[in-house]
Amino acid sequence: MPQPVNLNRARKQKARAEKQARAAENSVKFGLSKVEKTAAKKHLEAESVRLDQHRRDP
Repeated sequence: MPQPVNLNRARKQKARAEKQARAAENSVKFGLSKVEKTAAKKHLEAESVRLDQHRRDP
């Protein structure tokens, strides 16, 4: 005889799976990896420093 299915547990598992699928889609659509974010931040900081070094004081 098969085991009875807990409907609350099944409902919650289905909701978790849908949430993970939606999160994966959003991470592909909107997200950058941590490495890419830090690289972009370092690049902007280096560019700012370079511009400050070329500034002329009156």
